[in-house]
Amino acid sequence: MTVFGFHASHEQIHPTKLLEAVIHAERAGFGAAMSSDHFSPWSARQGQSAFAWSWLGAALQATNLSFGVVNAPGQRYHPAIIAQAIGTLGAMYPGRFWAALGSGEASNEHITGDGWPRKELRNARLRESVDVIRALLAGEEVSHDGLVRVDRAKLWTRPEQPPALIGAAVSVETARWVADWADGLITVNAPIEHLRQMIDAYREAGGRGPLHLQVHVSWAPDQDQAEAIAYDQWRSNVFPPPVCWDLDTAEHFDAVSEQVPMEKVSSTVNVSADLGRHVGWLEEYVELGFDQIALHHVGQEQRAFIDAFGAEVLPKLRTAG
Repeated sequence: MTVFGFHASHEQIHPTKLLEAVIHAERAGFGAAMSSDHFSPWSARQGQSAFAWSWLGAALQATNLSFGVVNAPGQRYHPAIIAQAIGTLGAMYPGRFWAALGSGEASNEHITGDGWPRKELRNARLRESVDVIRALLAGEEVSHDGLVRVDRAKLWTRPEQPPALIGAAVSVETARWVADWADGLITVNAPIEHLRQMIDAYREAGGRGPLHLQVHVSWAPDQDQAEAIAYDQWRSNVFPPPVCWDLDTAEHFDAVSEQVPMEKVSSTVNVSADLGRHVGWLEEYVELGFDQIALHHVGQEQRAFIDAFGAEVLPKLRTAG
């Protein structure tokens, strides 16, 4: 049966309020959680961007949920440091933590002052980082000279079972590429046929493990309010690659999204005041075979969403499953 989780969006919500939200989500019936890992928000209107790894320790201690995080090793984060972070959380909370690894976005990575590589170089850097992380989690001493450099690194605190390293993808091509190294696949909501093609490409290339989906939703008791929330908070997130990969500040995203129509936002976010419609959308994703679906309400206030979905949406999905 598909597990429905709560997505913790650090770009939008202060970490104290976000911790309160995930505790409330567990009580309301959400069965898992996942976290973003940004240095910068997508818009000045979102207005936050706390350090995910500090927060994850607090959230794992405060709940009994399993947690995942989406991370980009190789530039802002040295892969040995990410291996240490994964290893520590895995050792403290066995079986409750996984990390999804991707090639990143300039808005978070430009802070190092290094150039932003071409996509093929970012993929190659990610693959090197994955190999370094896996070797360190396996207890090896690692030295490596390539797009990332490592000198005699060894993890002294490791979990008995290394946490899963999930491949993050938004395109069919990338889904096929990550199948070679990933323990599972994660993507975001998109048209059903596109999601089906991604899953097929991943599996046909030998991809193993669970399928994760992050779903952006906007709900309020009133349709106009649901649309206003989505438009205010998420219109800067409607741009496909390479734009979303290559813009490097929240101000740039705000500038290019000034004239975005609501129809474009609705193609990225499932916007409706009708909880039954949200059930229908989610049932379609379940039918595709996703093992875990993390719900991201794009508003900054989470409690009403958690209560409504906990009472009216999740029970219907469990019955259908």
